[in-house]
Amino acid sequence: MMDRIIREHARLIVLRVLANETNGSLNSAALQDNLQVYGIAKPRDWVHDELGWLASMGAITVTEVGSVRIASITAKGLDHVQRRIAIEGVKRPSPAES
Repeated sequence: MMDRIIREHARLIVLRVLANETNGSLNSAALQDNLQVYGIAKPRDWVHDELGWLASMGAITVTEVGSVRIASITAKGLDHVQRRIAIEGVKRPSPAES
């Protein structure tokens, strides 16, 4: 149960971080650092697994450049962050405060 909750939170954090990037992309090391800021300290393989899951759902694309993976948010991922759709398995963002 807690593992599922952590994964759902991590997936939302990844999407939010990517959505805030000017080009919508970051490498997996930078995403791993961002997750640690939110108390999710996981190894790189775990982060790569979550990126693969998000890619399988169409929320991001992943490009491999040597040993580095670069994640880029898709329109579907952005729609989730902006609450236009809900992707099952990703924590739902809180409503924007007015």
